[in-house]
Amino acid sequence: MSYLARLDAVPETEKWPLLRGWLYSEPLPLFEELRRDRPVVQLPELDFCTRHADCTLILRRHNSFSVALYEPKQGDYFMAQDDTARHWREKSIMRSILDFEDIPAMRAFVGEEVARRLEDANGRIDFAHEIGRGVPVALVQHFFGFRNADPEKLAEWSYWNQQDAFHNQAFDAPGPVSSEEIIANRKKAGFALAFYLGRLVLRRTIAAKVGLEGDDPMSRLIRLSFSDALKFNLKQVLFNTGGLLIGAVETTSHATVNALEFLLTDPERRRAAEAAASNPAAFDPFVFEALRFRPAFPYFFRTATRDTVLAADTPHSATVRAGRTVLAVTHSAMFDPAAFPDPMRFDPSRDLSDAFTFGQGIHECLGRAIAAAMVPEIVRQLLLTPGLEAESAPDYGGTKVPQHWPLRFDAAGGSA
Repeated sequence: MSYLARLDAVPETEKWPLLRGWLYSEPLPLFEELRRDRPVVQLPELDFCTRHADCTLILRRHNSFSVALYEPKQGDYFMAQDDTARHWREKSIMRSILDFEDIPAMRAFVGEEVARRLEDANGRIDFAHEIGRGVPVALVQHFFGFRNADPEKLAEWSYWNQQDAFHNQAFDAPGPVSSEEIIANRKKAGFALAFYLGRLVLRRTIAAKVGLEGDDPMSRLIRLSFSDALKFNLKQVLFNTGGLLIGAVETTSHATVNALEFLLTDPERRRAAEAAASNPAAFDPFVFEALRFRPAFPYFFRTATRDTVLAADTPHSATVRAGRTVLAVTHSAMFDPAAFPDPMRFDPSRDLSDAFTFGQGIHECLGRAIAAAMVPEIVRQLLLTPGLEAESAPDYGGTKVPQHWPLRFDAAGGSA
C-alpha cells in the first residue's frame, strides 16, 4: 500500500503519529509520493507541506506565517518576533557586531581546536559531545566574550533552550524527558545563564567605563548601549549575548554529525570528499550537499495568520486556515525536482541557493556566515584524520538530536 493509502486507513488520532514516524524513518520515498499526490496533508494537529514552492512561500511570507509558537519559549528575544521594529533593529545590530572579517580567524581556530582535541583523545572520541558541542562552545568562549565560563555549563544552557524551542511543541512526540521537565530545565538553564551574563556584563561595563575596552561582541554591545544612539539597553545586551551561545552549539553538533555520518557511510562519497579535503573551497560543497540529504531540521514550523492557498494552480490546491500550525517540510522541498534537478544524485557542484540549510526569509539563521565556515571545517578535519571509523551509529537517546557518537582513529595520526 502507498503511504497515503495507509494514512487514510487509520483513525484521525493515529494519522499524525504515523506520518511523523515516516518523516524520520523513511523520508525520501514518503516525500516523493506526497509531493506528487498530496503536497498539503491536512491533519487535525497541523498542515504538512512538502513542495519547494510552498515551503518557500511559508518561510518568506512572515505576515501570513508567524513564529508565534516560539514566543512562549524565547520571550522577548527578537527572533521570536516577526515584522517588528525590535526584530529589525536588533538583527541589524547583531549582524553588524559579528564581523565577517573575523570569519577566517574563526575557521582557523576551529581547525586547530578540532586537531587538538583529536590529539588529546588518543584514538577514540565521543564526536557529538567533545567536538560537535565542544568546539562551538570553545569558539563562543574565545570570540564572543565567554572566556571564563564553564564549557559544560554553556553546553547545558544551550541544550535545554534549544530542546524547548525546537523540539517541545504540542505536535512533538513524547521523549525520554517529559514536556514539563524540558520546560523546567529550560527555565533553570535560562536563569543560570542570565545570572552568569548579568555578572559578566557588569564587569565588562565597569571595564568599559574606565577605558579597559574589549573588542569581542559583548563589549561592542555594551558600548553601543551607552551611546543612546538607538533603543538598545543592557537588558537587550543580555538577551542577544545569550542568543549567540544558544544559536551556536546544538545546531552545529547536529549538522556536523549528520554531514559526517552521511559522508562516511558511502565509500565512494567518502573517497571523493577525502580527495577534496586538502582544499576547503573544494571540500565545503560536499558538506552542504550532505546536509541536503540529512538536514539538522527536516521542517520549520509556523502559525498561519490568514487563510492562504498552497499548491495553487494545481489539482492539489488546499487552503491553510488562519490559526493553523503549518510544517514547511524543507527536507522534502530540497528534493523537489522543480527546484533541484535530479535530486537523488549527490552532487557537490549543485547550486544550493534555494536550499533551506540556514532557513529563508527574515528568520534566516543569524550566524549563517559563521556556521558556513565552522560546520564544514569540523567535518573536514575529521576526514583528514587517518584511520577514522565510526564504532556505531549516533546515539540519539530517544531524542531528536545526537547525544553521543563514538569514533576511533589512528592515535599516532592527526589532522592536517
